[in-house]
Amino acid sequence: MATFSASDIPSMAGRTVVVTGANSGIGRAAARLLAARGARVVLAVRTATKGRDAADAMTGDVEVRRLDLADLASVRSFAEDLTEPVDVLVNNAGVMFPPLTRTADGFELQFGTNHLGHFALTNLLLPRLRGRVVTVSSNGHKAGAIDFEDLNWERKPYRATAAYAQSKLANLLFTSELQRLLTRAGSPVTATAAHPGLAATNLLKTDPRRRVRHLVEQAVVRFLAQSDEDGALPTLYAAVAEVPGDSYAGPGGFLEGRGAPELVGRSARARDAEVARRLWEASETLTGVAFPRLLLPGA
Repeated sequence: MATFSASDIPSMAGRTVVVTGANSGIGRAAARLLAARGARVVLAVRTATKGRDAADAMTGDVEVRRLDLADLASVRSFAEDLTEPVDVLVNNAGVMFPPLTRTADGFELQFGTNHLGHFALTNLLLPRLRGRVVTVSSNGHKAGAIDFEDLNWERKPYRATAAYAQSKLANLLFTSELQRLLTRAGSPVTATAAHPGLAATNLLKTDPRRRVRHLVEQAVVRFLAQSDEDGALPTLYAAVAEVPGDSYAGPGGFLEGRGAPELVGRSARARDAEVARRLWEASETLTGVAFPRLLLPGA
């Protein structure tokens, strides 16, 4: 396929898709397009009223369910209540550059939400998954490093941008290790990842108090950024296109900032299989959630 667009999404009739963070941005755009193609779409959102507002603007079979990825009790409750088979899980929700904040379980908010929440959700749903897991990362992963000595920023001075980069690198390492485990288990499920480029909902925050710089930055952003729908295309490509496991999709244009989606590269740190294994083990310890035993060879 030379160029993937929304019109290339196949019929999704009879398939169930779960999209986290589907009340806004690229998650909302992806959910809307999948529902329009016949999927039953579960909007997994932290605030139900915002989810219902988003659902009201969509056509098709759409359901809103509450999920707070910053609270493992909420993740477990969501997974227990969702008893039906799931064809595609889109791990889209995320937070970006907040001040130092802790999740309900004491994790640094970006690592806890962007990685650990989705790690737990995916493994809890795996026994009912039958298609694909898509995890949304970012080009920001290239600046990331996994600090196993202080994953949750409990000792070193907090830097929001570095914490974000670590969480986005963790998304790619999670995808790689998940695919390795799925292949080892002989599972038909595949794990892929995507990044939206410079989408309107994935922008660096600017400081409006610095008026001239703020106006210049916003003008540059408006010129370079994609729409929500275009920013969602790499996610959709990773979800429905014929791509191998552990694929990483992103815009094919200048600096992967915009353009039609294609398979893109990742940093050397994101390709480190040993770090991916260590991160998986650390994530199991932190969340208390492991790869389902029933999927393990010989189980």
